[in-house]
Amino acid sequence: MLSAAHDILKNQRAPENNSHVDPEPTPTSHNSTSRYDCNPVSTAAVLLADILPTFIIKMLAPFGLHLLPYSPRIILCGACTASSFLLVAFSQEVMTSLSGVVLTSISCGLGEITFLALTAFYPSYFLLLKSPDSSACQRDGALGTSAQRPLTAGESSKGLLKYIVPLTLVYFAEYFINQGLFELLFFRNTSLNHAQQYRWYQMLYQVGVFVSRSSLRCCHFRFIWLLAVLQFLNLGFLMAEVWFSFLPSIYLVFLIILYEGCLGGAAYVNTFHRVAVETQDEHREFAMATACIADTLGISLSGALALPLHDFLCQSH
Repeated sequence: MLSAAHDILKNQRAPENNSHVDPEPTPTSHNSTSRYDCNPVSTAAVLLADILPTFIIKMLAPFGLHLLPYSPRIILCGACTASSFLLVAFSQEVMTSLSGVVLTSISCGLGEITFLALTAFYPSYFLLLKSPDSSACQRDGALGTSAQRPLTAGESSKGLLKYIVPLTLVYFAEYFINQGLFELLFFRNTSLNHAQQYRWYQMLYQVGVFVSRSSLRCCHFRFIWLLAVLQFLNLGFLMAEVWFSFLPSIYLVFLIILYEGCLGGAAYVNTFHRVAVETQDEHREFAMATACIADTLGISLSGALALPLHDFLCQSH
């Protein structure tokens, strides 16, 4: 949904064409006076629709999700996913499309909790980096018990915060770039149109994330704060490019975005590795469940700030 955010907001059919399915729908009018070729609504709106339901599910899960058996959860995830694709595919209004994105978010949030909980029943060699795990943010058992068992050791709390805070900052800078700046990094001196440029940005970012999240078995990185600083430097550089348009080629932006993805993936996988390794056994479940909220919080904040940035730049340029 995030990779298709530009298309989701752009390709909306006019009401009078409801009975005709146009394979190349006429886009809604953009801000013709803007050099950014802006959509009326920022792609950050898709980000918020995609992350806020997941965030709410993660926060509420410890208070009763364990009472719902696995089978109904999986059926609900499948139903939400199928409904979301249908809504977005046949949508003619932005709000309908965003409703579909919300259903995807519900499926992702519930599915993450459910399937990560099921990993506890399988040998570690079936799972990539299961222990310590790049994706084992939380398990049902961890969530169910963590709500009733706060960290009592001061050193454990400090050890957790020194990784959670930089991870939140990394994800804030990362998704502020992805959903706040990608659509504004528009190059006219290339054969790629605006939508194609956006898709390339998203694809290269995901490649960088995939490579770095798969790297834990060969290299570890302890200084998560440094990754946060480097990601903020990326944010500053790309913000300057949006404002001044000084880069001569889109391919330089491609390289920066690939690097951005590598930083984000490295921060994620190494944060959970350090939390798992350095947290005491009696606090590890709580620590892993708590750390998983860090990325969701950072993404939510970035989406909230990217919306006014989009409106300001599109109206002023």
